[in-house]
Amino acid sequence: MPAGPDPSSLDHAKSYPFRIPSRSYVVSNGSYRELGPEDPLPDVSGRRPVLAVGSNQSPEQLLRKYNDPDCGPIPVIKARLRDFDVVYSSHVASYGSIPATLAHSPGTVVTLFVNWLTPEEEDRMHETEVSTGNYHFGRLDGIELQLDRDRPLASAFVYCSRRGALVRDGRPVCLSEIPAEGRRWPSLGQEEIQAYVRDRMDPGRDVDTFIGDAIADALVRRDRTDTMASDSRPFDYPGFTPIRL
Repeated sequence: MPAGPDPSSLDHAKSYPFRIPSRSYVVSNGSYRELGPEDPLPDVSGRRPVLAVGSNQSPEQLLRKYNDPDCGPIPVIKARLRDFDVVYSSHVASYGSIPATLAHSPGTVVTLFVNWLTPEEEDRMHETEVSTGNYHFGRLDGIELQLDRDRPLASAFVYCSRRGALVRDGRPVCLSEIPAEGRRWPSLGQEEIQAYVRDRMDPGRDVDTFIGDAIADALVRRDRTDTMASDSRPFDYPGFTPIRL
């Protein structure tokens, strides 16, 4: 019999968007530290605000991407963004998860984080996001982004899915792990959205095996991505300007 999916890889795929702290934090020297109420906010001069929509909110993911022990400090500041929500993208990541993207959702206020990156740190983030062909990098203008204990911002940078938002019954599907007020669309966890995609593409197959197939085979990931993207919802916010890299 063929071997089943590796349990650690399977657990990793199902745990997306990974653990997200309740407070702002700083990544540095191969670790991270949450900021207490009495801690001053870090200096962000020379850095650009990049919205962390999905797993880039998690120190676990950032430490994988910035695995140099001398990396940092990278300020990761909690924030509230009005008129947007975090939804599933119509693609499958190389590690088997169905990842996140931003969607314009008037009336919703979503809680997320902002990664303040130097040009060198931004280049590394581009390697993990843009080089896959799944995301655009660009600037959001005309937004209401309230930073934790700091001034609001009217613009920021973001990675948005080139594949569009995954839809179910014609509507995007939000990530249940990401808190939001005034949410307009249903929300599901990673295992639930995988089960939905399984029912659409390979009904009756065990969900863990279905995820394991995607982890093991790039062609499976591509075929699922193509199918999901065929009826996805594009990012329709007029204040988004893609940046050619």
